[in-house]
This record gives sequence, C-alpha cells and structure tokens, in this order.
Amino acid sequence: MKSFIHDDFLLQSEVAKKLYHNHAKTMPIIDYHCHLDPKEIYEDKKFNNLFDAWLSGDHYKWRLMRANGITEDYITGNKPDFEKFMKWAEVVPHLVGNPLYHWTHFELKRFFDVDKLLSPKTAEVIYKEVNQKLETLTARKLIEMSNVDVICTTDDPTDTLEWHEKLKNDPTFKTKVLPAFRPDKAINIELSWFQEWVLKLSKVVGYSLSSLDLFKKAITERIDFFHERGCLLSDHALDVVMYEKATPEEVAAIYEKAMQHEELSNRDIRKYKGYMLVFLGTEYNKRGWVQQYHIGALRNLSERMLKNLGPDTGFDGINDGLIARPLSHLLDALDSTGELPKTVLYTLNPRDFEVAITMMAAFQGGGIPGKIQFGSAWWFLDTIDGMTKQIKALGNNGLLSKFVGMLTDSRSFLSYPRHEYFRRLLCNIIGEQVTLGYYPEDYELLGKMVENISYTNAKTYFNF
Repeated sequence: MKSFIHDDFLLQSEVAKKLYHNHAKTMPIIDYHCHLDPKEIYEDKKFNNLFDAWLSGDHYKWRLMRANGITEDYITGNKPDFEKFMKWAEVVPHLVGNPLYHWTHFELKRFFDVDKLLSPKTAEVIYKEVNQKLETLTARKLIEMSNVDVICTTDDPTDTLEWHEKLKNDPTFKTKVLPAFRPDKAINIELSWFQEWVLKLSKVVGYSLSSLDLFKKAITERIDFFHERGCLLSDHALDVVMYEKATPEEVAAIYEKAMQHEELSNRDIRKYKGYMLVFLGTEYNKRGWVQQYHIGALRNLSERMLKNLGPDTGFDGINDGLIARPLSHLLDALDSTGELPKTVLYTLNPRDFEVAITMMAAFQGGGIPGKIQFGSAWWFLDTIDGMTKQIKALGNNGLLSKFVGMLTDSRSFLSYPRHEYFRRLLCNIIGEQVTLGYYPEDYELLGKMVENISYTNAKTYFNF
C-alpha cells in the first residue's frame, strides 16, 4: 500500500511540486505565536509515552473524542494513559473530512517514521513503537527535528521570564525562545478575576496600584522588563472588539469603580478597553514591537464544563459580533497620532476576512512593507478550506507576497507539521493558478515568493 503521507501529498500539479520541493520544503520555521511552556523547553522535557506527548493537552483532539461519544474519564479524567490513547485510536478512522486525520498521520510520519494508519487494529503496535522512540526524542529534539529558528511563547505580564533567560544563556540550544506579552487580564476589566490579577501585578512591581496612573506605570515597567529580555511582540485576545473614545479622567473613575467591585456598564467597559488598547499600542510602537489582535472567539460556552475543567479545554466557539466599526476606530485612534505599531489581525469568523483585509489596507504606510498584516487562518479555520479562503482573500485585496505565513498556536511539541501542511497548500494554490494561466510559470518569481511567505517575511517583519 502506498504511503498516505507521501512526498507529493496535497500537491496536485507539477508547478506545485516544484515550488514545494525546491523552495518551501527546506525553509526554517518561525513560530511567532504558540503556547509552548518555556520551562519544558529549558528542562528538555522527556515524555512518559505517546499519550503524554500527543493527547494530554490537546483540546482539538478532545473535542472530537467527545463528538464520537468518548466519556470524559478517557479524555481529561483519570483512566490510564494507554486506555486514553486507545480511545483516540477509535476516533481516528472517523476523522475523514477533518484536518486532524492529516495532522495525526503527518505527526506519526515526521517524528516517528510511522507509515501505518492509526486505528484500533494498529494502535497497540504504534503505541509501543513510538514509546521506544520517545526514549530519545525529548522536547528540544522535536524542535530541532522540525528546523525551528524562533519560538515566541505567550506570557502574562506578571511572569518572571526566568526560563526564557535561562534558554538565552544556554549555548547548547540554537532555537531562539522569546516571550510575547499577553495582557488580556489587564484589559478584561469586566471579568471576576480582574481585581485579583491587579493585586498580583502590584506584588510584582512592589507598590499599590490604587489609581489608573499607577496601574499604567506598572504595565509600562513590565513592558520594559519583557523588552529587555528579547520580547518583540504582544498578543491580545479581542473576543469582542470594543472601543469608545474616553478621557483619562473618565477611565480613571472606571478603574476605581472596578477595584471597588462596583458594577460596570457596557459603556464603561468599552471606554476602558479602548483607552487601554490605545495606551498599549503607543507603548509597543515606541519599542518597535508588533501587536497581534486575535478577534472573534466565543469562550467557555458550557458553564458546567468550565466549572469542572476550567478554560482552554475545548468548549469554545466562533463569535458573530460585528467588528468593522470598533476595530477601525481603534486602529484610527493609534494612526491619528502616528503611533500605530505593526499589527497582525486574525479573525476567527471567516465572514470577517474581507472586512479585516480591506480595513488593513487603509492603515498601511510608513515605508514598512505589509505594516498591517492579515494573519493566518486560525484555530477552527486552519483547515484546507479555511487556509485556502484566507490565502485567496488576502491575494484578492492585499499583497499575498508580503504575508508573514503560518504559526502553530499550539501547546504541543508535535504540532510543527502544520507549517508543512500550510506550505504544501500554499504551493498547491499558486500551482493551480499558474496551471490555469492566471500567472506565469516563473520559478524565480514564484519560488522567491514561496520562500518569503514560508520564512523570510516573518524574520524581517518581527525583527528576528
């Protein structure tokens, strides 16, 4: 039987094959947004078994296990690791139509040289074979095998960044591991843990944050702390984009209300969030950072499961709130003073692709190629259809050639084949258009474009 993950997988034309094999394949990876744990990288985590490496924190897989009728004790519960893995193997034959069928077999092939299709019949053999290889395949080795040049983790402003510092000073590991500033807890004033987080920040900086000015001072100090340790970008989960113009005095009063646990109106929340996002954007701009806006998640849909398991366990969805006006006002508030930093916009609702892309074009400039980016298809959209729509939408209304390419957005060390998946699809889309006569069969032109999207654009854009 021919290997399922073969050399020309997804490459449906000779042009696509040449572009991938001669240009995309060997480019290093820049993973500028992920959720890997820098402590696990520094300590070179050794995995107990395939379940530990593959399933223990992957809510993509958990969602589909639940959809297939697997009970929670085999997903996040206390069943033995092997039994949990066998339950995943039951699901895999039912994944046809879902990218996890591809990702599953890519990961088995690329890291463990396993060509077998995973099913209940093959699962025990695969489990034993992979576990033997995991004796020597540690976290760092998996990163090295994937040819990863730079990793940017996702870090709270209160983080010590001690593991990043240790990695920086470790000459034995060549991949750069940099922090990324994620101040969601400073922005989400309406959530129940806001006051608790402010107290945590207060302890980190060593003084009371009794006023908005002191709070902003503390945030600025943490930005400087991150910057001194190599941070070059921030990330914001803007599940709902909110902006309303407000004076510093108005926002100071809103901050004091929140700290006294008084109820905030929707208008209070819009004013606070808009003001703080503009404040943060100006600070990023001063330091030459890139800001990332991840727009449109609808989180923790099941209150029951949130109470049982906590957040980020597979109970989120796509939001359908309107984004055009508040996002344009937010970007314009920064642009009007010449302080709009380089910005990557990701929209989780595919309905909003053209909204973000056409808005992006209104704020380009400053002599910076692709200053405002439309980010890769994200989360529920990093499928063949989602990535194809993102690539074609960006090509239709922007400069695809300046695109900074793929990221993993993952907590798993085995997720790097997603970059290969994206590159193969990119080459296939370009190859299809060349075959149709839309563009010339010019490999000097198109090969360079593919190399840039795969690696060089991100390296330049983020100043790596």
